[in-house]
Amino acid sequence: MKWNAKLIRHNKEPRIAVYFEKNADLITRIKKLEGSRWSQSLCVWHLPDTEENRIKFKLPLAAATLPSEEGIAALIQFKNYLRSKRYSESTLTTYSEALKSFLLFYREKPVAEITNEDVIIYNNEYILKNNLSASYQNQIVNAIKLYFKTIRETKIDIEKIHRPKRAKLLPNVLSKEEVKAILEAHSNIKHKMMLSLIYSCGLRCGELLALKPVHIDSKRNIVLLKNSKGKKDRIAPLSPKILEMLREYYKVFKPKHYLFEGQTSGESYSEKSLQSVLKQALQKAKITKPATLHWLRHSYATHLLESGTDLRYIQELLGHNSSKTTEIYTHVSTKSIQQIKSPFDDL
Repeated sequence: MKWNAKLIRHNKEPRIAVYFEKNADLITRIKKLEGSRWSQSLCVWHLPDTEENRIKFKLPLAAATLPSEEGIAALIQFKNYLRSKRYSESTLTTYSEALKSFLLFYREKPVAEITNEDVIIYNNEYILKNNLSASYQNQIVNAIKLYFKTIRETKIDIEKIHRPKRAKLLPNVLSKEEVKAILEAHSNIKHKMMLSLIYSCGLRCGELLALKPVHIDSKRNIVLLKNSKGKKDRIAPLSPKILEMLREYYKVFKPKHYLFEGQTSGESYSEKSLQSVLKQALQKAKITKPATLHWLRHSYATHLLESGTDLRYIQELLGHNSSKTTEIYTHVSTKSIQQIKSPFDDL
C-alpha cells in the first residue's frame, strides 16, 4: 500500500494532504501521527506542514526550514519547559511549531534583540501577507508570550504583545425538534446511543469516545468524564431515559474496554466513523444544515438555558473555565427574544 502527499492550504493554514486508498492499517498509522486530522470537506487526511513531515512524505524542503543555531537551542529549551509543565503533546507541537515559524522569520537576528516592533512586522509581513487565519496568529502570540516569559534577557515587553481581534461568532444551535429527528433517525442502537449521549450530557466528541463502562455510575445517575479538555475531570448527570438506553445497549454489545468500540474489540470507536454516523442521521432526518457533532453540545447548553437552568450550572456541566465562554449561549437563546413584539405588527 502506498500513499501520496502534497502541500495544501486548509482553513488558510499550510498543511500536508495525504492521499491513499481506503485501508484500515494506513488509517490507524496516520491517526498516530501528531496533528493529523480528517477534512470532511476535502475528504482527505492532513498533517502540519513541518520539516519532519516533509521529509517523511518526501516533499521538497523550504529554502530555509530551520531557525539559526540559537533559534534551534531556543526551541529545545522551550519544548523542555512545556514538557516539565506537563502540557499535552498536541499543545507542545502546536506551540513549538508556532515559535519555530517566528524564529525562522528572524533567523538572522539574535533572540535577545527581538522587540515588540518585530512581532508587529512578523504579523504584517508573514501572517497577513500569507492570508493566515486569526486563530493561527493567536497561536503564534500564545507561543511568543509563553517563550519570552521563560527567558530573562529580552527586549520584549510581554504585556504589550497584542492579539488579533477575534470574530464574534455565535454557536450553531438546532431546535429540539431537529435534535429529536436526528436522534431517532438511526435504527442501529449503537449509533442512536452515541448521538443521544452527546446531546443529553453536552459532551465533546473526544469525551464520548474516551468513555469506559466504569465511568457510568448508575447508582448516582452520573457519568464521570476523566481527563477532559484542560486535564480536568468533571461529572455530568444521566437522565433515567439515557440510563435505560445504556442498559439495552450494554446487553447487545457488551463493550470490554471502551463504552463505544470500533470493529476491533478493545479499541475506541473512531472520530471519523462517528462523524459519518451524524452525517447519515442528517440525511435520514432530511436536515440540510451543515451540523457537526459539536452542534449537539451547543444545542444542549442552549436548551438548558431556555428551560431556566442557571448559567453557573451550565458552565460547570460544560467544563468551561470562564463564565464568559458560557455566556455566549445567552445570545442564541430565543426564549426572551421571541417575547419581543415587533413594531411592524402595530402598523
